[in-house]
Amino acid sequence: MTVCEAPGKVYLFGEHAVVYGEPAVPAAVERRATVRVEPREDDHVRVEAEDLTLDGFTVEYAGGTGDRPDVDVPTPLVEAAMGYVDAAVEQARDAADAPDAGFDITVESDIPLGAGLGSSAAVVVAGIDAATRALGARLDRRELAERAYRAEFEVQDGQASRADTFCSTMGGAVRVEGDDCEPIDAPNLPFVVGFDGGAGDTGELVAGVRALREEHGFAADTVESIGDLVREGEALLADADPEKPPSSELLAGLGELMDFNHGLLAALGVSARSLDAMVWAARDAGAHGAKLTGAGGGGCIVALDASDATETALSFTQGCEEAFRAELATEGVRVVEA
Repeated sequence: MTVCEAPGKVYLFGEHAVVYGEPAVPAAVERRATVRVEPREDDHVRVEAEDLTLDGFTVEYAGGTGDRPDVDVPTPLVEAAMGYVDAAVEQARDAADAPDAGFDITVESDIPLGAGLGSSAAVVVAGIDAATRALGARLDRRELAERAYRAEFEVQDGQASRADTFCSTMGGAVRVEGDDCEPIDAPNLPFVVGFDGGAGDTGELVAGVRALREEHGFAADTVESIGDLVREGEALLADADPEKPPSSELLAGLGELMDFNHGLLAALGVSARSLDAMVWAARDAGAHGAKLTGAGGGGCIVALDASDATETALSFTQGCEEAFRAELATEGVRVVEA
């Protein structure tokens, strides 16, 4: 059996604008998806999904991964749980030149599904890495990130960015601008995450921003403004010592930019009442800054606060289902068992 795990992520800055070639800075966090893979002697794929914030189930099916299993659960549930696993299997088969390879796959995750923390990217990255290793092939991190991006691009109908999969593969903080992806140095920022228990429709939210951008010049300017603040944030990180705790000046500067970023995203229509409530609860508790993370519409916010105040305040905020501290994951995908 081969077991790999990969981290989720938060966006420090730049979601949505990254779709239009502006830079973004996501950072990997220590919430991980774990994928266990055992090759089979036939071409069947058996998947057990346990902790994807869905009811756990086991399915088995044969032939191409495009075939959907016949199970007694709602179709959207199957699609959500299986789509990314399907794409990871196809990429692993291609990488190992084993088009008929079958697998027993178990997926576990402590990353809320669809909440803006990169759960699908973590599953895809860990899945491709585990499956290719199980077949005796190994990918370097750049190729793994590229294949994981292709998988997400396919499942998301061409609307995926490279940010999530690259960040999950590499770990730490990364900079993404178009096809250019590079790790960047960053100290261990004191992330606090609030989760409203829901999830936005990424495709619908991306389409909504696109429509606004095409109709209104000021919406296009808003997207460019997000890119500008990302560059300011990069400059602040470049001046910081990644080996030392972040200074209060750095946290204040990053926090101010996060606040601006949330306001711009809200203007583009991708926030939600629950997200705004959590953002303001974090700010009122003394967080240096707070913003939604991911596609929006529901899901998670991220704040900067080294104290317990923000986590406590979020736990008492109406609409917040869970609040937790999220350490920077300096290591990306990793092998747990080979």
